[in-house]
Amino acid sequence: MAAVSKVFVARLAGLVVLGPDGESIGRVRDVVITIRVGRQRPRVLGLVVELLTRRRIFIPMLRVTAVEPGSVTLTGNVSLRRFTQKPGEVLALAQILDSRVRVDDPEHDDLAGQEVLVADLGIELTRTRDWVVSRVAVRKPRGRLARRTAMQIVDWQHVQGLTQSQLALPGQGVSQLLAQFEGMRPADVAEAIRELPDKRRHEVAVALDDERLADVLQELPSDDQTDLLTHLEVERAADVLEAMDPDDAADLLGELPDAEAESLLQLMDPEDSEPVRRLLEHSPDTAGGLMTPEPVILTPSTTVAEALARVRNPDLTPALASLVFVVRPPISTPTGRYLGCVHLQQLLREPPATLVGGVLDTDLTRLDPDESLTAVTRYFARYNLVCGPVVDDEEHLLGAVTVDDVLDHLLPEDWREQEVADE
Repeated sequence: MAAVSKVFVARLAGLVVLGPDGESIGRVRDVVITIRVGRQRPRVLGLVVELLTRRRIFIPMLRVTAVEPGSVTLTGNVSLRRFTQKPGEVLALAQILDSRVRVDDPEHDDLAGQEVLVADLGIELTRTRDWVVSRVAVRKPRGRLARRTAMQIVDWQHVQGLTQSQLALPGQGVSQLLAQFEGMRPADVAEAIRELPDKRRHEVAVALDDERLADVLQELPSDDQTDLLTHLEVERAADVLEAMDPDDAADLLGELPDAEAESLLQLMDPEDSEPVRRLLEHSPDTAGGLMTPEPVILTPSTTVAEALARVRNPDLTPALASLVFVVRPPISTPTGRYLGCVHLQQLLREPPATLVGGVLDTDLTRLDPDESLTAVTRYFARYNLVCGPVVDDEEHLLGAVTVDDVLDHLLPEDWREQEVADE
């Protein structure tokens, strides 16, 4: 089949995407364009492709070597980084189709002065090898009982209403806010977002990337968390949950109706959803519900130097970095037999080549997953700890509870909403 140089974007939806070796890597889910000033034809930036794992990635149009009736063929290496829509970018299928516009084309007098709906966008390959939006398929809105009206093809330049401001793009209008949030701690961004009107708050949530939004959500009260999450597209919501710490994701899902929570869990990558499911098996006010399943876990043959390298990870909270746990393989929770722990201060006192198996604290009391919040609180007070192991009856390490998680559950539910008293 011959490659085409003109195509309507709705025809691309669902097409198989073939890598350089001819193997299928996924399917087209949307087309990313950028709308330019004046009436310049919008440039097509690339494709949103859903991989077999349901992860959505961005493929630049420069990587597209052929668009055929049944497939899209790529060349070169492809980044598997999850697609995140940037300010100024528009998703043709998700955001433009069904938009209301007006047409000023003298060849279509029957449309003059009327609002019509965008039914499709025609894109074409230029001599400079760029893809641009050249045509717009429109149709008149139909009444409740009327038949679907015929489409008419209009040149892009004769369509009014497809500008960034008129489309109310996600990210458009919030760029100044996003710039202000750069460098701010997630807790401070969360506080700032809570002061915004609902509409602007939702726009900011859409504009933030998955990791940043996940960090911010973890600092919001539960009502605000569920509000923002449920205003996201369901697949984006699943992506954000994947980026959250498993214990925080479990807490958030626990606030949703069971059917809705299950649907999001099914959309998540199994590697991310599995630890969240295990946490949801425990009551949220027990050690098993409070714990994180991803503390620092090592084998006895790990050196002190390697252990210190692990706790230097900037993504670890100070509480999680204060203690490393030593187990028999496997080291993913639930682990093999739990052997003991090593405190950060102990690691700092030992020669780098020392094995952690030789400096274990085997006397520290373990937390049972069914321990109550009160019992966990007393545990931290008794042993002057900020982190403690959760171990089941079969000596498997399930995770670790940190003092920040305990404080979140001890403080009043609305503590984030209360103003800090003047000192």
